[in-house]
Amino acid sequence: MNDLYNFVSGPLAWVAFIIFFGGCLYRLISLLVLVHKKEKFIYTYMSWKYSFRSILHWIVPFATVNWRKHPILTIVTFAFHICLIITPIFLLSHIILLDESWSVSWWSLPDALVQVMTLIVIASCVFFLVRRLISPEVQYVTSASDYILLAIVAAPFITGFLAYYQWFGYQFFTILHIFSGEVMLVAIPFTRLSHMLFSPLTRAYMGSEFGGVRHARDW
Repeated sequence: MNDLYNFVSGPLAWVAFIIFFGGCLYRLISLLVLVHKKEKFIYTYMSWKYSFRSILHWIVPFATVNWRKHPILTIVTFAFHICLIITPIFLLSHIILLDESWSVSWWSLPDALVQVMTLIVIASCVFFLVRRLISPEVQYVTSASDYILLAIVAAPFITGFLAYYQWFGYQFFTILHIFSGEVMLVAIPFTRLSHMLFSPLTRAYMGSEFGGVRHARDW
């Protein structure tokens, strides 16, 4: 078991980070090359002003009409994404590992708050799962890969929660937690999870088109 832990926390972690950063860079460069080849006209109306106006407006809860029409979904979506990003970055055990490996550290959140945020992510995943199962309009655009991606996102938080409280075998769930986190990192550039990379660009494009060409708001 110790050898497996050393493998997933050592060589496999390096591979996951290399694929993550390399994959993100590849996807972004590929997108820019494709735009340059096929839709170069986009550059003529891209606007910093309208891009940031659109991005900032859409990341404010209830600022857009669509957010206001779906209040429960809006609350869950924002809580999910905030906790999904902040929890692993400001978790004390993660910061200690970074400090031991690369002598890099920063302040951490209290463990009790991190556990609450972890439960928010898990509960949000359950909400999204139920929504895909019972909402006709969401069912229509749902495929098997969407359920797999939901499991990939939930797994690091579920296993991390179990490992923290040392339920059902601490070492086993610690290894599973690290491995599931690495799977998620590798999946981000090459699946629909890549919206974390492309959504600001999409928002900038739409904001520029609506503001600079149509002279209208895009919300």
